[in-house]
This record gives sequence, C-alpha cells and structure tokens, in this order.
Amino acid sequence: MSVVIMRAAFFTLGGLLVVTSLTGDNLSEKARKLHFSSIVVDTHDDTTQLLLDSKFDLGQHHTSGSIDIPRMREGGLGAIFFSIWIPSKVTGPNAVQKALEQIDAVREQVRTHPRDLVLATTAEQVRHARKDGKIAALMGVEGGHMINSDLGVLRKYAGLGARYMTLTHSGNDEWADSSTDKAVHDGLTDFGKDVVLEMNRLGVMVDISHVSDKTFYDALSVSKAPLLASHSSCRALCDAPRNMTDQMMKDLAAKGGVVQINYHVGFLSQEFRNAEKADPKINDAIAQEVTKRCGGDSNEGCLLIEGDRITREYVIKGVLPRVDYTKIIEHIDHAVRVAGIDHVGLGSDFDGANMPYGMEDASMLPKITEALLSKGYSDGDVKKILGENTLRLMTDVERVSKELNARK
Repeated sequence: MSVVIMRAAFFTLGGLLVVTSLTGDNLSEKARKLHFSSIVVDTHDDTTQLLLDSKFDLGQHHTSGSIDIPRMREGGLGAIFFSIWIPSKVTGPNAVQKALEQIDAVREQVRTHPRDLVLATTAEQVRHARKDGKIAALMGVEGGHMINSDLGVLRKYAGLGARYMTLTHSGNDEWADSSTDKAVHDGLTDFGKDVVLEMNRLGVMVDISHVSDKTFYDALSVSKAPLLASHSSCRALCDAPRNMTDQMMKDLAAKGGVVQINYHVGFLSQEFRNAEKADPKINDAIAQEVTKRCGGDSNEGCLLIEGDRITREYVIKGVLPRVDYTKIIEHIDHAVRVAGIDHVGLGSDFDGANMPYGMEDASMLPKITEALLSKGYSDGDVKKILGENTLRLMTDVERVSKELNARK
C-alpha cells in the first residue's frame, strides 16, 4: 500500500498545513477547496497496533499501512480516533494492562509530535486543533472486555482520554453479545446496562459496531445519549452481520446517532463476501501466509497490514474480486437515504482491514469529497458527512454528560 508522491503542493488553509498530491488523481478545484476547508473526522483507525513498536514513527511517511502524519496532512484528515484494541480472547487484568499500554502509546506519539498532533476529548478541542493547524488525536476502546467487568476501569480509560467504547468486539464479553458470536446474554445483561449509563455520565460515546442486533436495541433503549456506530456499513448492500440493517440505521438516527461507514472490502462488497464464503480455504491460506511473514509472536500491526497486502495478491491472481473505493460512496449514499444526511460519517478501519482500490491510505480521502459532489451533494451536506455530524454527536453526548452530573 505504498504511496508515491511525484510532485506535491503545500499551502495553508484555516491555519492547517495542507500537502496535496499532484499525481494522476487530480481533484477538481471545487472539491479541493471544499475538502481542505472541512474538518474531516475518522472515527476508527487501528494504527495504534503499529505505535506499540518503538521503532515506528508516526511523523515519517511510510510505504506500508494507511496512516502517518504526512499522509494525514496530504488527505486533509483533521481528527482521528485511534482504536485501543485487544482480541476478545484476551481478558482479565492482562487485557486491561494491554489497553493501558496502547493508550500510553497514543499519548506518547502526541507528546513526540507537538507541532502536528494534539490530544482531544471534546468537539470544541477538535475545532481548536483545526484553528491551530494541528491534527486532533482521539481514542476509542474497541471491546468492552477490556474493562474486566469493572466500572472503575471504564472511568480510568475515560480519564486518560478515551471517548468511545465499543460494547463488544468479535466475541461476546461478560455482559454483552457480539454480532459474530453465539448469543449467550440475550443482548445486554443488567451490568451491561449499567455500563451504558456510566458511559453516558462520563461523556463516553456508546459504540454499537460489532454488537448483536439485540445488544444494539438494548443499548438504544437504555442510553440517555445518542449512539455511535464507529465503523459499520449497510447490510442491505453487503449482508455481513457487522453491518447495520436499514431499520437499525433509522432507529439509530431517530435518537440522534451517527453510522460511520467502514471501508473494509468484506463489508462493502457482497461479491467479495460471496467469494470468501464459497471457498473457506482462502482465508485459512491468507492467515497461514500472514503468520509466515510476520512470525507467530509478532506485533498485531504486522498481522493486520500483511493481511491486507496478501488479500490484494489474491485479487491480482483472480482468486478474489477487486473492490473499488466507489463502493464506499454507495454505502454512504444508501445510509444517507435511509438514516438522513445528519446521521452518516466516516469510520475507515484503516490499518485494521482490507482497503478497496483507490482508498489505500489517508492521502486518498479527498476522493470521497469529489465523488459526493459528483453525485449532487451540496457543500454543506458533504461537510456533514466528512466530520460535522460526528462533532455534533460528540457535542450531544457531552451535553448529556453535563446534565447527568448536574443532577448529583
């Protein structure tokens, strides 16, 4: 996933240093101005796994992966949620410790790159970062198993800057059912409902990506604040349990929530998903090759990036179908028609999933603006999708938190 910058233009817009590629994928002037005058927010990036390697410098332009400061600048990314993620099978105190290590790694990158990054926990801080020409670094905990069934741990994460928590990851945790595991709780347990309410009080967004449909509706019913789907796409277009049904998106929107479209090819393309299901040996072969290249005890970052690279090799061989970035636009457009223009955003899953052709890294984000304009979206509506809807959601969650704390 290397990006070759043949020529580049450097300019400032609203105090933000912008680096734009002048290669073959030129933007229209209208799209360029609109994109780089917008606050672009990405609510889900797994780059944190790379940050655990002390040799990895976010400030350097890399030839692998999807996120680094130069490419975020080039793509006009103004705010990024770094995912704090531990596999569901890792539980207990070990999961808590590993989560804290990842939070520390994110904060250390901010400390190391003060000219480019600033830690943010509120919508207003994101806007201030923009005015100061910096990229806002935020954090989201991807999996409720990392609190070890302890609200005190949840409070600790919030105190360190985490501003959303995904209630489950790929497996059930002790108090909530996942979309990709056999249900054992019938949604949220009583403790799970307490978790949601404490998140409301703390101003931590309740993220329902990865959860079962029943868990989603339980959270929707319990939560005093609107919900976030940090990286989910549309089940009507690709029948993956990780995606949201039209009714779920409507119900999420009715309570003020936002669905952030995921760029993973297996959530965008039914054709790709069908090809994987038709031959289960493909994923086994990819997993074996990933382990071979990375080694059995390698950093998860290597496993994630090599998985994307090897999947592309299978596409080149014709074993898996090619998926283009225009599928992202199809899912955005569908979500807007179903949920409304105020309830759709971007949650790429960069560095944690298989990216479509044309959206290999953050430098390519302006293509989304170009494509939406081409479909007839207004400037204001594009700005909403790029980030304003997410900032509005954050503001609403912060308001609910203040109200709940004022009652005590």
